[in-house]
Amino acid sequence: MTAEAVEAGPRQGVTDPGDNPLRIALLTYKGNPFCGGQGVYVRHLSRELARLGHTVEVIGSQPYPTLDEGVPLTEIASLDLYRSPDPFRTPKRDEYRDWIDALEVATMWTGGFPEPLTFSLRARRVLAARRGDFDVVHDNQTLGYGLLGGPRALGAPLVTTIHHPITVDRGLELAAADGWKRRLSVRRWYAFTTMQKRVARRLPSVLTVSGTSRQEIVEHLGVREDRIRVVHIGADTDLWSPDPSVAEVPGRIVTTSSADVPLKGLVHLIEALAKLRTENPDAHLVVVGKRAEDGPVARAIERYGLEGAVEFVKGITDAELVDLVRSAQVSCVPSLYEGFSLPAAEAMATGTPLVATTGGAIPEVAGPDGETCLAVPPGDAGALAAALGRVLGDPELRARLGAAGRARVLDRFTWARAAQGTAELYREAIARRGAASPGPRR
Repeated sequence: MTAEAVEAGPRQGVTDPGDNPLRIALLTYKGNPFCGGQGVYVRHLSRELARLGHTVEVIGSQPYPTLDEGVPLTEIASLDLYRSPDPFRTPKRDEYRDWIDALEVATMWTGGFPEPLTFSLRARRVLAARRGDFDVVHDNQTLGYGLLGGPRALGAPLVTTIHHPITVDRGLELAAADGWKRRLSVRRWYAFTTMQKRVARRLPSVLTVSGTSRQEIVEHLGVREDRIRVVHIGADTDLWSPDPSVAEVPGRIVTTSSADVPLKGLVHLIEALAKLRTENPDAHLVVVGKRAEDGPVARAIERYGLEGAVEFVKGITDAELVDLVRSAQVSCVPSLYEGFSLPAAEAMATGTPLVATTGGAIPEVAGPDGETCLAVPPGDAGALAAALGRVLGDPELRARLGAAGRARVLDRFTWARAAQGTAELYREAIARRGAASPGPRR
């Protein structure tokens, strides 16, 4: 067996060392696997929990998650108000089913984001109707009022993942907002964070993905530190792996980013690319994400004359995405903040050298500067350009950083390890509620 296979952890037929397999309800109010980390988290965690011998049922809303074979999905339909190609749509009269639908539309009409609250209310109904079907309920950062009330309301103990406090996103968007109207709009959109703070403080068992996120959950949400456990997530190291047959493209830099989310720092990477191309005209950027036709990133591309040097790609398969990262001479995470950074772990797993900022929990993933990555301060386009130029110009450095990054991921950040740690937390939550042994199966 190869070292990589050993590090990848358990496979089908290998069971969790706990007393009995668990019946798990994994909730996700949105599950798009191609936009943001929540869909990725649900897909890979559910698969690895099933490989440990547990029964996992994902309960989710639109966009529905992509799941691996053997993991069932129970769909809780919302009104899907933000779908493509008609986001912020007004539903037809016959689409309304109950008062939760009316609440969803009213919140959107007044500039708010309703999905965490409305999904939690719908999920509560489903769980109440299926009392006894699950040993534990695992909420993936919904943090809605409907999930309060404990096992009596939900039918099982609740464990909640908070990837990072959304109040961090709110603060960065307010700082980047231009004018009072935009600031008012941001405050209204993020009004749901008030609910999430109130709910988080009442949760008995919180799981998060990094030490940085743990501290910020304490500071921003007021959760007691003794209620929070860190379980690192990671990369699918079978999929995200080196492949020497994929040729490097000279000067190629790859990043994953939502174009105009200030948190992701893409505008600083665009500025860094402009600086870099004065000395390395082959340098070009491929962005995995949707291109914004207007906004700070689009204006920066136009201002620096980079139309031919920046490409946006979306809707590609997992295999195509991995080959894209393999083809790059350097991967970049320019974020101002990350609660973990799956793109960093995934790029490192392919052996592609990484340049990353020190924003949030990124250093926990990327490792020491000069050993497993090159690290720069967030928001510093000059430092970003210098680091990217250094990697592009030094084949030996690329090889050394790539090999060290792959080894770090295999040692610390795999989904198999994440599933084992998560299952341990489930058992602790069950034991605290006086139900250490799962009840009789129906």
